[in-house]
Amino acid sequence: MSTATETALLTSREITTGEVLGTVPLSGAGAVAAAARRTAAAAAGWALLPAADRAAVLTRAADLMQERAPEIQELLVREGGSIPGKAFFEVGAGVAELRHGAELATAPETPHGPGSDPGRQDEVRRVPLGVVGVIVPWNFPLLLAMRSVAPALGLGNAVLLKPDPHTPLSGGRVIAEVLAAAGLPPGVLEVVYGDAETGRALVEAPDVAMVSFTGSTEVGREIGALAGRLLKRVVLELGGQNAFVVLPDADIEQAASAGSWGSFLHQGQICMAARRHLVHRDRAEEYTETLARHAAALRIGDPFREDAQIGPVINRSQLVRIAAAVEGAVAQGARLVTGGRADGAYFPPTVLAGVTPRMDIFRREVFGPVATVTEFADDAEAVALANASDHGLTAAVYTCDADRGRHVAGQLRCGVVHVGDQPVNHDPRLPFGGVGASGNGSGFGGRAALDAFTRWHTLTVSSPARSYPF
Repeated sequence: MSTATETALLTSREITTGEVLGTVPLSGAGAVAAAARRTAAAAAGWALLPAADRAAVLTRAADLMQERAPEIQELLVREGGSIPGKAFFEVGAGVAELRHGAELATAPETPHGPGSDPGRQDEVRRVPLGVVGVIVPWNFPLLLAMRSVAPALGLGNAVLLKPDPHTPLSGGRVIAEVLAAAGLPPGVLEVVYGDAETGRALVEAPDVAMVSFTGSTEVGREIGALAGRLLKRVVLELGGQNAFVVLPDADIEQAASAGSWGSFLHQGQICMAARRHLVHRDRAEEYTETLARHAAALRIGDPFREDAQIGPVINRSQLVRIAAAVEGAVAQGARLVTGGRADGAYFPPTVLAGVTPRMDIFRREVFGPVATVTEFADDAEAVALANASDHGLTAAVYTCDADRGRHVAGQLRCGVVHVGDQPVNHDPRLPFGGVGASGNGSGFGGRAALDAFTRWHTLTVSSPARSYPF
């Protein structure tokens, strides 16, 4: 396995201190095209390997990643600002994705129905696409890469991977090292490093048959448009303005605990995070006070050197955007209950009450530790508020009445809903994906991964061979 090279280097630095963690080669358009050609050359041989052999490589990679877990967890903390618990989860989830990829490789195919001609034999099967391009963000660099890389490889594709410039080691180099050590043949996985221009070159490379992108809605629209013009398949998993609906029967202490986790884990820098807390008006004051208490109690600091629950925001520009969103909400009439002011590289968990659908913060995703509280009068209004968004990624309904929760959940316009829980959940065996401004449907997990990373191939056999009138 090789990594595309050029003279210029991209330096990875510790997010809190600026200490150099490592360097990788920057990839210009020429290097990306060359890497795509290498993956295309390797793809056919990889696809022809017995499925059990592909599964064995992924299983060995899972074992090796687990063995390297302490080292990778430290890298996730230092490079991306993860708290140790989040890093522990992410490595475990990456391992699970590798094992899921191995399962997909050897899973029996669901037979396709026969054709309409009884005198002809039909063979219909799913086949690899060829080269899958994968572009991943910085917030869960290992997991969000493995979510596409592992199933794509298991199903017989080669992969061209581009991690985010903030996390080139945990989102790229580590993955390449683990898979190489597990026996993945050279060229089956290539990693290219760089910014938006590198990503554009990946999408445009003629040898790339499909692009899997996880990131912002704005960039996703551009990639979708470009892939569409090139007639390439694309899977887009984009932003979320996710609703956390608290019904009046909920245990408020438990609901606020779930809401706090859903909003503030990894500084709220998660597409699935609970952004809009929709609470029945009879419980809204109690819930707001309890959520604010949970938020104010969270420990803020350097997660590599302190016992911190809230780490640094990824960069200064993101801090400025979060602060501006909070200030704008207060100017429009929201009440700041706790937090709200940046301190160095950190933004404290923030709770805003009295938020209405007319406010910008209700409609626009704030990729940070900000929870807004909006009241509703009944279940119908809760559903209307939850659906009053262009996004449709995840949601959650917190209640002690599972049947009532199911009824409300069934009316929410989004890809995934959790009843009796919060929206930040991951299961490699379940389909995941959003609608509207959150993406173009499920492309990950279980059967959805099979649909995303393979295509139909139909073969018919006529014996004896047929002749025709002219």
